[in-house]
Amino acid sequence: MSRPTVRKRPAESAHSAMRYAILTVVSAILMAPFVFIISISLSSDQTTKKLSFTFWPSEFHLENFVRAFTSNLPMGRFLLNSVVIVFFSCIFMTLSSAVVAYGFARLRAPGKNILFMVLLSTMMIPGEVLLIPQFIIFRNFGWIDTLLPIIVPNLFANAYNVFLMRQFISRIPKELDEAAQLDGLGQFGIFSRMVLPLMKPILVAVAIFTFTFNWGYFFGPLIYINSTENMPLALGIQVLSATSSGAQTPPWNMVMVGAMILIIPMIAVYHFGQKYLYEAGLVSGSAGLK
Repeated sequence: MSRPTVRKRPAESAHSAMRYAILTVVSAILMAPFVFIISISLSSDQTTKKLSFTFWPSEFHLENFVRAFTSNLPMGRFLLNSVVIVFFSCIFMTLSSAVVAYGFARLRAPGKNILFMVLLSTMMIPGEVLLIPQFIIFRNFGWIDTLLPIIVPNLFANAYNVFLMRQFISRIPKELDEAAQLDGLGQFGIFSRMVLPLMKPILVAVAIFTFTFNWGYFFGPLIYINSTENMPLALGIQVLSATSSGAQTPPWNMVMVGAMILIIPMIAVYHFGQKYLYEAGLVSGSAGLK
């Protein structure tokens, strides 16, 4: 039996067409800088010296992406440093936030809610206020001009991620914990075997947030790192764009190659993880209204 065809009313069709038209225009405006970056990254050195770039790519020098890793430019070193930072940050930040969030959501302890409010209040402290104390501490540790000031703070949970995960865990029925306790599981077993597998959407979401923040992090490396070989990609691109004199033209084509290397992983990570971001946002948002 065929289903009856549902026809939209003319007013609904016009409204839908207008909405898609507006979204198309906005998307084109937002994509314009990205298209211009692609055009510059594919330009030749002669075009770069003349600054005669075009909006749409008129040259296709794909060897620029090879030169970024084979020439004197330390792009490969910049990329390796960024990979090291995001690798340790994503793994340890996600796991530590999950452990802390589980404690606040499931364990019973006196003053737990007060501690949770204290944790959330740290989100209101501007990062600039902590800049000088952190710099003094890291200097006393001998960590200046290393990746440790960037990696070590990301090994521990932060308030925002703990809040998201706690709200997610609060939506998981506690009857699962009680059934697991009857089977002889302790708190660690309940967390690792029951709760953690159900937290996959929020775990992926937090990992994506951590990746995007640390992959494009610029301010911290600017403060703590001095030598070129220890710079991550975001800071290294800025160094490539700097020149020794005002009359000298930066290698904008190679700078935009680095920008492409910086942008593409973020787009890819969001593309493959957007399903989990959507699921985590729905569940966390409903939990926040509870």
